[in-house]
Amino acid sequence: MSLSVVKTSEQNPLGYEKITRLLTKYAVPSIISMLVNSLYNLVDQIFIGQGVGYLGNAATNVSFPLNTICLSISLLIGVGTATRFSLELGAGNKNNATKTVGNAFSLMIISGITYFVIIQLFCKPLLVLFGGTPEVLPYSETYTRITAFGMPLMIVITGMSHISRADGTPNFAMICMMTGAVINTVLDPVFIFVFKMGVAGAALATVISQVISFIIAINYIRNFKQIKLKKNDFILKLSVIKKIVSFGMSNSLNQVALTLVQIVLNNSLSYYGAKSIYGSEIPLASSGIIIKTNAILLAVIIGISQGAQPIIGFNYGAKQFDRVRKTFKTAILCNLVISILAFSFFQLFPETIISFFGDGDPLYFEFATYFLRVFLLMTPVNGIQLISANFFSAIGKPVKGIALSLTRQVILLIPFVIIFSAIWGLKAIPFASPCADFLAFCLTSYMILREFKKMK
Repeated sequence: MSLSVVKTSEQNPLGYEKITRLLTKYAVPSIISMLVNSLYNLVDQIFIGQGVGYLGNAATNVSFPLNTICLSISLLIGVGTATRFSLELGAGNKNNATKTVGNAFSLMIISGITYFVIIQLFCKPLLVLFGGTPEVLPYSETYTRITAFGMPLMIVITGMSHISRADGTPNFAMICMMTGAVINTVLDPVFIFVFKMGVAGAALATVISQVISFIIAINYIRNFKQIKLKKNDFILKLSVIKKIVSFGMSNSLNQVALTLVQIVLNNSLSYYGAKSIYGSEIPLASSGIIIKTNAILLAVIIGISQGAQPIIGFNYGAKQFDRVRKTFKTAILCNLVISILAFSFFQLFPETIISFFGDGDPLYFEFATYFLRVFLLMTPVNGIQLISANFFSAIGKPVKGIALSLTRQVILLIPFVIIFSAIWGLKAIPFASPCADFLAFCLTSYMILREFKKMK
């Protein structure tokens, strides 16, 4: 271990402070930030369900892949930058860390504007691709065209939240995200119920709240704790961008894979639902509710994972492998406890969860309850893969993280959805999820145990 690495690890609390204290310090704000990100969509879904009905819920579900793609861009840049930033600081390379952050901010702005233009140009064809039916498309297009204005802002907000955590200011990310969530929650019922704006009101409330969070987020550029940005740092360099992308690819691909799952799932539910007593819209609405409910649990798991990331990254860079192992094991234990509690709630009170999203006919509640119980059957273990994929990225082995990210979603879940529905029809579709979760858990356990044996 070089002298500069020893000196850095002695100076930075990430290198010597108690792991449980550090994980709490970094994970809690990260969890809150991720929860807030999920609540943007969940709050809209609840109020739209109450004000518009299950067609409104189906509409937001059809447009949801665009939100997932937006998050994948945010994670690609935000997590990639945060990981590289932590590794460079852990190794004592402050100048490289500074250039990484400057390039990341420019990249977020450019990618956000590009994404907005693509959505506006190809909105309707994209929504049809995502499973939109003639009954749902008018609602979904209205919602999407308005929320698209907030997509570039959300990329910067989410990206800066990850970077500020790596800089040692986890509370900033929490405040930034919470402010927007509170405003969104207040404005949603006003625009939907008071002004009778329906899905357009929910979309407008979301964009206004994102504008406020964006203003807070960009102010952090001048207030970094460990670096000072200069104008030259914002000039894009291919070598820096490659490093950002390589370290953020695992988290990003997980969201891209989730987008593909949503597209295949929506189209399968719509096609086979039309052949059943439920029709296309009830399965689409049910899927949206279950995915966004599960997103709350995943937000907690991802928050724990992201809270562990700077601790793992710094200590791996400083070659303090005992602290790396302990951080990972603590994160996994937290995940298991929370996941088991969530699983119990999902299985015992599905009707209560469904009722939050508005009324519907008995067939709607019947299918939604069935879908929730089956689809989330392997909840206790499905978060282990997420934490493990992020672990590999944090220690500078993004290819392994990418492999884990793709296994569950692309290699297993998508084929299972297609095969199960083709053989057994609509009601077999939710069984694809627990089957994919179990096999992905087996592969993840093998890869992690192998990596720990190498870490000496």
